[in-house]
This record gives sequence, structure tokens and C-alpha cells, in this order.
Amino acid sequence: MNIFEVSNKETVREFITLPIRLYKNEKFWIRPLDKDIESVFDPKRNKTFRNGTCIRWIITGDDGKTIGRIAAFVNKKTTTKDNDQPTGGLGFFECINDQAAANLLFDTGKKWLEEQGMEAMDGPINFGERDKWWGCLVDGFNIEPNYNCNYNFAYYNDLFESYGFQVYFKQFTFGRKVRDPFSDRLMKKGEKIMSDKESGYTFEHLRLKNLDKYTEDFRVVYNKAWARH
Repeated sequence: MNIFEVSNKETVREFITLPIRLYKNEKFWIRPLDKDIESVFDPKRNKTFRNGTCIRWIITGDDGKTIGRIAAFVNKKTTTKDNDQPTGGLGFFECINDQAAANLLFDTGKKWLEEQGMEAMDGPINFGERDKWWGCLVDGFNIEPNYNCNYNFAYYNDLFESYGFQVYFKQFTFGRKVRDPFSDRLMKKGEKIMSDKESGYTFEHLRLKNLDKYTEDFRVVYNKAWARH
């Protein structure tokens, strides 16, 4: 096996197209748009580069075909936040079911992170916000994932844990059918608000002529709720 840094059009293409070959028979896998992947590694489009750096690699088998990929990240804003030691990240991991190949990818990322002063590594994560490319899927393989959420083979968990990774935190995705009835608790709260004429709450269907007002209302509520998070 050989490992190469992604540094030109050819290696970028291999990094992008490897999952297409791996998941060609997986009906629940959603192929990401190429531009959505590449935007993570573009300093002009990813603001995380203001406080960090990243690198990525592919590995090839004896026949020269790409069999794995990985990226490593250092985000200075998060290296010591809630961590006992400086911690970097690994992500965009894809690999055939081969522990030796996976270990070569992990070792390469580990070595680079150590050179950046890191003492631990977290993965699979994204070089950016947690709303994309975050976590290793361990359950729910029969459910179509949300776009930009990781979908991987069940053996990925074994590759990570056999190398030495341990569960840091569990991440859950919840969903509900739009037309399913609301819970009794929520219905009672809604009825209470509707019956209280002095509550100050009103409900109406969206009116196109009021779009500017709705936009400003949303901005105010969102900022008051999330500005300090």
C-alpha cells in the first residue's frame, strides 16, 4: 500500500470519487455534491481556516487503485476547549474492510497531528460546524440519512475501535412523520395558550406581503435564543 497527500487534480478526484465505488450497491447512501466536499478544504469558502489548518490523504493498493482516504484537522478554537489535552481531528474517512489500510490512514493522521502539537485526536469529525460530516454511524443503517450526515458501513466502527478509538459522546438523530399527531403534553400546552387571550401569542398562516416582517421577527428571536451559544 502507498499513501499520498491530496495535492493535485488527480488526487482530489480520487478523494471525491472513492465513496462512489464503495457505496455503489448501498441504496441508502446519498452522494454528496462534489462542491460541498471541496468547500471544506477551500480556505476561501471555509472560515475555519482563519483559526486552523487541515490536510488529507488517499491510499492505494498493490494494483494502484484507491482503497481509502482520510483528512486531519487542527482548529485552534477547539484544541483545548473541554479537552484534557490539545486535541485535533480526523474526518472524511472512507476505507475498504481492511484493518491494515485503516491503520495506515489513522497512523498518518496521528503523526501529522503530533507534528502540530496535538496530544489526542477526535474522529470522525468535520473541519467546521457539527451540522455536517460528523460521527460514525453505528445504528440505523436501514434509514436514509439526512443530507450531509455521515453514512458508512457497519465495519467502520470495528476499524476505529480496533485501532484504539473509544466512544467520546453519542450523537442521536430524531425524526417524526409530519402528519403524525402531536403528543398529549404538547397539545395541552397549545390549548392553554390558545385559550389565554392575554398571553400575547397569535397564530396565522404565512402571508406573502408580510415576508419582510417574518424575516425580521425570525432574526430577532433566533439571535436572542442562540447569540451566546
